[in-house]
Amino acid sequence: MSDQDRTPGRNAVSPVTLTAEDAPGQPPVTPGLLDLYRGFEKALLVPLWTRIGGLMPEHPRSKAQPHRWEWRTLLDLAGRSGELVPVGRGGERRAIALANPGLGGRPYATPTLWAAIQYLMPGEDAPEHRHTQNAFRFVVEGEGVWTVVERDPVPMRRGDFLPQAGMHWHAHHNATDAPMAWIDGLDIPFQYDIEAQFFDFGRDELSGEERTTPERSRSERLWGHPGLVPVSHVERARPGRGTPLLRYRWEDTDAALTDQLELEREGHPGTVEPGHALVRYADPATAEDVLPTIRAQFHRVRAGAETAPRRETGSSVYQVFDGSGRVTVGGVSWSVQRGDLFVVPSWAPLSMRSEASPSDSDSGALDLFQFSDAPVLTKLNLFRTHVEENA
Repeated sequence: MSDQDRTPGRNAVSPVTLTAEDAPGQPPVTPGLLDLYRGFEKALLVPLWTRIGGLMPEHPRSKAQPHRWEWRTLLDLAGRSGELVPVGRGGERRAIALANPGLGGRPYATPTLWAAIQYLMPGEDAPEHRHTQNAFRFVVEGEGVWTVVERDPVPMRRGDFLPQAGMHWHAHHNATDAPMAWIDGLDIPFQYDIEAQFFDFGRDELSGEERTTPERSRSERLWGHPGLVPVSHVERARPGRGTPLLRYRWEDTDAALTDQLELEREGHPGTVEPGHALVRYADPATAEDVLPTIRAQFHRVRAGAETAPRRETGSSVYQVFDGSGRVTVGGVSWSVQRGDLFVVPSWAPLSMRSEASPSDSDSGALDLFQFSDAPVLTKLNLFRTHVEENA
């Protein structure tokens, strides 16, 4: 049998189905047109005039839906998993992914972004592995876990952002007598759909040196000094490889946000809009995004302030770090509080109103961590934003 004989057009039902429609912009429905469409189906062809509205809409129409996950529910289920599900080869991580209700049950927060709560029990180790997927960890509460990246132990504490570019060996160990949870973000859906991913198993156990609990990692000692880069390593830090700094401390993020709002109060430029401070995590060697496919930012919205509705191409996941407020994504609104996560699909307008107070926020404001696929769209010249006027 020839290769041609094996095609669906010869021996199987074609996956292409075409329907002739008596509609504006469509050709008249005639026996000849019907016969032409059957020919297209057998030859595995699809004419543009039958699909242009779906393939080339006027603006992005995301399959993802706006959705919120409550932190207390996630934490409860992760804790129950800690009692029932071991960590080791096979599952690799006790990570529980957010599944967007518009994406058919796949473990995707958005079409390009994966987000999960990871949970490590006292004394547990998560074994070493590496993968092409770019990743990060963000800690909304707790401490006691060290992530070990290329044999460099890195502390994880509340408010810390820990990026990790693809193909770096990494493991985790909990050095305390209490469990700890954090969120993971990766570009798994993007790499899976473009069929570019690789994964390698590493060692099952960490060495004694890697199980230490230093206050600062070696990467921080080299790269964690604002405005200063180590000349001995700067040649190794090339654009597109990801940040060499493995931990962005909460103390530094908090200070930057505080200073922006104080400058605003003094009448100087500093915020992106009234009451809205925003910082972006950057590669200290290149000033580019920390990861090739993921942008990470942190927002602080002063109590009583509301952000103007903003649309962006590409998708984002937000986690409330502190405070409370009201978030509107498209036509959906939620009350949010510490730890809650929510999704903003492509081109859906987002606005946030801070209802925070000293009773529910250390800063007295609504603090939110955000990650998105903006670097991918920027490289392809597809990133676009639009800010609406506040009513």
